[in-house]
Amino acid sequence: MKPDLFEAPDYYNLDDLFTEEHKLVRNAARDWVKRDVSPIIEEYAQKAEFPKQIIKGLAEIGAFGPYIPEEYGGAGLDQISYGLIMQEIERGDSGVRSTASVQSSLVMYPIWKYGDEAQRKKYLPKLASGEWMGSFGLTEPDHGSDPGGMTTNFKDMGDHYLLNGAKMWISNSPFCDVAVVWAKNEEGRIHGIIVERGMEGFSTPETHNKWSLRASATGELIFQDVKVPKENLLPNKSGLGAPLGCLDSARFGIAWGAIGAAMDCYDTALRYSKERKQFGKPIGQFQLQQKKLAEMITEITKAQLLAYRLGQLKNEGKATSAQISMAKRNNVDMALTVARDARQMLGGMGITGEYSIMRHMMNLESVVTYEGTHDIHLLITGLDITGLSAFK
Repeated sequence: MKPDLFEAPDYYNLDDLFTEEHKLVRNAARDWVKRDVSPIIEEYAQKAEFPKQIIKGLAEIGAFGPYIPEEYGGAGLDQISYGLIMQEIERGDSGVRSTASVQSSLVMYPIWKYGDEAQRKKYLPKLASGEWMGSFGLTEPDHGSDPGGMTTNFKDMGDHYLLNGAKMWISNSPFCDVAVVWAKNEEGRIHGIIVERGMEGFSTPETHNKWSLRASATGELIFQDVKVPKENLLPNKSGLGAPLGCLDSARFGIAWGAIGAAMDCYDTALRYSKERKQFGKPIGQFQLQQKKLAEMITEITKAQLLAYRLGQLKNEGKATSAQISMAKRNNVDMALTVARDARQMLGGMGITGEYSIMRHMMNLESVVTYEGTHDIHLLITGLDITGLSAFK
């Protein structure tokens, strides 16, 4: 088991911009990843299993709903703190960050924002502590980038709702205790509805044979005449804008998280370049290797500044969906490029589990697609700057 020697790059002294609380929160997450994630994550990725024993630690570092008010079990932190936690967790593994992102932005966020007080008090404290784990049901087998075309539906049966349909590519689904599911009512209006483990007709089969996010549990949500109590409907927002609001929060976390994966790849490649010798000198002394490293740190620094400014806007309530899309798209693409260049620098060793780079690269192939694909986010920016929709 190799020691985690990670040193975070900060070429533009961003630490000077963070508050003491930001740095305390980040360092707590960083220390936890070094202690509890790095030593085991390669093994769990190799065997395609989520390490459930880390759930308690994720809760303790505030990874579940860090911006949720303390009265509901959250840490009451700001959005930059949320981003920094996601950055540190994804530095460890994108799949682990996915687990935290889903719990925070896709389960706790809609209950907090769109739910009533009874729902907040019932679900949020247990989700914040990790006693309950959640999943988010939007994507369907035939509806990914076009979620408005969903066919999952519920009918009013008088004293309950009857839910039918299926969702797929759902993080946390195999072990979730609750699922926030998006479905259409009889008028075709999209609503959020909370489904609990144990409801008859609700099943969560696991998705196998993944080459990406192997240390994350992915599955389906299947509803066959599931009777859902009426009090489980989220009452305060409906329409497609409701789940898209959750995705804004998740995409914000990804924009920060991808930086963590890139940092880890860069740090690994930099250290290797000083130790590995060819033709009588460290490979870091060769021009082409210095070019790769210089480009990596430049792109990481640009992504850090983009995420930091977005965090400021998010704290002020000014961040737009299009701005969040730009950061998600740019930073994940950046991380993929860094991972690929770092992999080349390590030569054959870069494909082994002895180093984290190939695992990051495979994980990022999912991150570049989920919560809006690379191309869809490009078109969101295009719509925002032209006012002309490419989706119609």
